Amino acid sequence: MGRRVVVTGMGIWSCLGTNLEEVRESLYEGRSGIGVDPQRIEYGYQSALTGIVQQPALKGLLHRRMRVGLSEEAEYAYMAARECFGQAGVDDDFLLQHEVGVIFGNDSSAKPVIEAANIMAEKHDSELLGSGLIFQSMNSTVNMNLSTIFHLRGINFTISAACASGSHSIGIGYLLIKQGLQDRVLVGGAQETNFYSMATFDALGAFSKRMDEPTKASRPFDRDRDGLIPSGGAAALLLEDYDSAVARGAHIVAEVAGYGFSSNGGGISQPSDEGCYIAMSRALDDAGLTVDDIDYVNAHATSTPQGDQFEAMALGRLFDGKRALISSTKGLTGHECWMAGASEAVYSILMMQHSFVAPNVNFEHPDAYSEKLNLATTTVETEVNTVLSNSFGFGGTNSALVLRKLTD
Repeated sequence: MGRRVVVTGMGIWSCLGTNLEEVRESLYEGRSGIGVDPQRIEYGYQSALTGIVQQPALKGLLHRRMRVGLSEEAEYAYMAARECFGQAGVDDDFLLQHEVGVIFGNDSSAKPVIEAANIMAEKHDSELLGSGLIFQSMNSTVNMNLSTIFHLRGINFTISAACASGSHSIGIGYLLIKQGLQDRVLVGGAQETNFYSMATFDALGAFSKRMDEPTKASRPFDRDRDGLIPSGGAAALLLEDYDSAVARGAHIVAEVAGYGFSSNGGGISQPSDEGCYIAMSRALDDAGLTVDDIDYVNAHATSTPQGDQFEAMALGRLFDGKRALISSTKGLTGHECWMAGASEAVYSILMMQHSFVAPNVNFEHPDAYSEKLNLATTTVETEVNTVLSNSFGFGGTNSALVLRKLTD
């Protein structure tokens, strides 16, 4: 069976708020964090819609030597990790005395790469690049910076798995602890939000064009959805072995009970209902649960025509006639991409702690697939004990997590 894995701390920096309490309020009230970025129009985007994420003010929190190597997404991750360690009751002395690992989902660092290329194109002198851009531009920018700042001496690597990156980071951290290879791992996901980072997505015509009504543009499962809205930030969770957490008197906020995964093995951008179904089924089997045990499903649904359709097909197949409420928080946040699987785990645990299900906003007209789903279209006050959280990404990577309140 392996060891039990629990969450003892969480942190969040997103378009819904820059701490757990702000985000909880936004989720409960159904308050969107989506807006319009004029820089994207100037740069040549078809759609300027994006999640509006506040930039952290790190001066006074971190020495300049530490700040210089932080990419945008690493800054978000630092703020999320600070809150996470604070909630977990873990200070610098503890981190110096105990081995803690770090696994973060991150799949791009566009801004420093482009900035370095622009300097070279104009000046033709690499000495002008400085020392920070290399650490900002590597795909491992988040975990390498967090491990340095927080003295993390356990497992240390990046999960690069498109929009399932954050979820897989939780899953891999869970497996390492379950197997006895680590006692504690900081896991999460981070996503840059600068206008450089999403131009190639925009080129695919993947984004909603509803710029006249930004907060109504993300429409998961709705018949009239016309694309996703990019977003970002960072989310962090501290996973611990249950016995170790109890021994140090930690407050346990949730248990990671199961992890499931699959790969579609088809077209590079083609979703698969079978792949979704396999990942969800594996997560339930790993947790020793059935669909009847699930109170809430946090769907991946990004508001794209095909993606939502295939997930709805898988959900309809697995949850046909079952009581679990379903919603996609991406109606409020947009698609937080590499961080989404981690942030949605945090969102789900907040709902679990405060006994509500956040709404699947902007759902006005079902299609042939979503009409079969038990969607929560308004905030529902209800006890939430067990959650299934889905994350799927380009290349056919699928991840599903089962999270639950701690049981004896």
